Amino acid sequence: MIRLVAGNWKMNGSLAANRVLLDGLGALPGVETAVCVPYPYLAQLQQRPEGLALGAQDVSEYVAGAYTGEVGGSMLADFGCRYVIVGHSERRALFGEDDLTVGRKARAALEAGLVPIVCVGETLDERDAGNALVVIDRQLGAVREVLGVAAMGGVVVAYEPVWAIGSGRSASVEQVAEVHVAIRAWLREQGVAAGGVRILYGGSVKPDNAAALFAVVDVDGGLIGGASLVAQDFMAICRAAAEAA
Repeated sequence: MIRLVAGNWKMNGSLAANRVLLDGLGALPGVETAVCVPYPYLAQLQQRPEGLALGAQDVSEYVAGAYTGEVGGSMLADFGCRYVIVGHSERRALFGEDDLTVGRKARAALEAGLVPIVCVGETLDERDAGNALVVIDRQLGAVREVLGVAAMGGVVVAYEPVWAIGSGRSASVEQVAEVHVAIRAWLREQGVAAGGVRILYGGSVKPDNAAALFAVVDVDGGLIGGASLVAQDFMAICRAAAEAA
């Protein structure tokens, strides 16, 4: 399958800064590239380099109605979004989203014709206690409970160890391999068509470690945070993904 590298701008950007950043981005053969941007910039990103997919950073679990401040999947689709991140650790930790909420958001995304990038990952305490895979099984299990087996085949999974996000500390190649192989095995055990599900790694991916991470078995690309705000760095990571393929 073609690899995916998706940038998560988080709550960053301005109209002027975005224009400069976009001038340095583009599509590369052998890898799919996407940027997941704050809601206010979706309109600006309708004018983006050819071949660069658009995504959002969250979606409401509700379709429409009296939900002030929420943004529905059909609204994102109106702006040409293909992807939407659900269950990022910052949403879970700072905004109280639980596993079933993440599942409902993934379902809302799929029903709107979007591809949810479902984030899973453990805290440092959970890893030190030897519970990393237990936590990820629980998180994925809740999504499967909401979606069902067949629909699980339509998601992208992003493994993001919470302790490595924005910390400058990336998981080791061995740690990444263990988790990605376990996620693929879990999908197969559930009856999901696991071979078609892309599993991304996210957590302080940079140009100097991208090639090693993308060479890991079952790593099908990356969800990139801080480095996606620097065009040269993001494109270097995309090149590493293409070369690893």
